[in-house]
Amino acid sequence: MAATKPTAKKTTAITEKYTKTAIVAEIAANTELTKRQVDAVLSELNDIIERHIKKRGVGEFTLPGLLKIKAVKKPAQPARKNVPNPFKPGEFMDIAKKPASTRVKILPLKKLKEFAQ
Repeated sequence: MAATKPTAKKTTAITEKYTKTAIVAEIAANTELTKRQVDAVLSELNDIIERHIKKRGVGEFTLPGLLKIKAVKKPAQPARKNVPNPFKPGEFMDIAKKPASTRVKILPLKKLKEFAQ
């Protein structure tokens, strides 16, 4: 018995940006799920990502093959005085201090990069 390869699904480009309702409708039409079930899955995915990225969470979430979401902590920046002004040579300026912050960084993974080609 010869093993058959699963055929690759032919995809076409979408010319207009989808809203959340359109995404839910598209997924429901292409699967055996109802719109309510698809909406529940998306909201649960949202909750899982939030719990990973939260203050005392892991700080990183990976959607396998597509993207990685990281919480990156930026340390506080002290105030600086008499820094050369890059826009007006010869003049000096003061830079105010900046508090520590947390930024969200989203990194594309291999499969997502291949989609763009």
